[in-house]
Amino acid sequence: MKKIIITIDGWSSCGKSTLAKQLAKALNYLYVDSGAMYRAITLYFLRNHIDWTDKKEVHNALKDISLEFIYNPKSERSEIYLNEENVEYVIRDMVVAEKVSDVAAIKEVREYAVKQQQKMGKNRGIVMDGRDIGTVVFPDAELKIFMTADNAVRVERRFQELYEKNPNITIEEVKNNLELRDYIDSHREVSPLHQAEDAIVLDNTNLTEKEQFHKALKLAHKHIEQYAS
Repeated sequence: MKKIIITIDGWSSCGKSTLAKQLAKALNYLYVDSGAMYRAITLYFLRNHIDWTDKKEVHNALKDISLEFIYNPKSERSEIYLNEENVEYVIRDMVVAEKVSDVAAIKEVREYAVKQQQKMGKNRGIVMDGRDIGTVVFPDAELKIFMTADNAVRVERRFQELYEKNPNITIEEVKNNLELRDYIDSHREVSPLHQAEDAIVLDNTNLTEKEQFHKALKLAHKHIEQYAS
C-alpha cells in the first residue's frame, strides 16, 4: 500500500512525540522527532560556547554538526546521534529545555534542520512531530494533526516527566518555562507555531494515551486509504 506523510504539530507537552512514536510503530513508518534535532543543536552550542546571536559563529558551528537517527532495538525507537554520540537522554535536561526555543528561532538553524527533515521524508512513510512540520517542512502532507491541551494539564504532565530526573524542580519553574517556550514558538520571525489550515485538531485534555492513539490511528488509516484510491 502507498505510504503517506503524517505531521504532528502543537504546543509543548501535549504528547506529540508519544503519539508520533506510537503511530510510526503501528504503521511501520519512520519516526522523526524534529524537536530532538533542535535540542541536539542547542546542546552542541552550549557545550562549545557558541554565541548564537553571532550569525558567523552559528554558520560555522552548523557546518560541524552531524545529526542522525538510529533505531535502538532495546528502547524500540529511533534515537538521535550528535556527531556519532547518542544524546537522546542528555538533550532532555532542563538546561537544554531553557535554551532550545531561542536556538530554534534562529533562521540559519531552522533552514539547516528543515533541509535535513525534508531529506528524511523523501521516500514518504514518515511520522514527524514538531512546531512547523505541517506548515513549512511538509506543507503537502496527506495527514496533518495539530495537538493541544489545557495549560494546567500540560504543566502537570511536564512536571511529572522532569521530576523523575530532578526532584528539586518546582511546578512554578516548569510553568514559567512552558509559558516562555509557547511565547517564543508562536512569536518567532521564522516559521512560528500555528495550526495549518488543513490540520485536524486533537485536544487531548480529557483523553487517555490509549484513546488518543486510537483516534489518531483511525485518522491515519482513513488518509492512507484515500491516498491509495
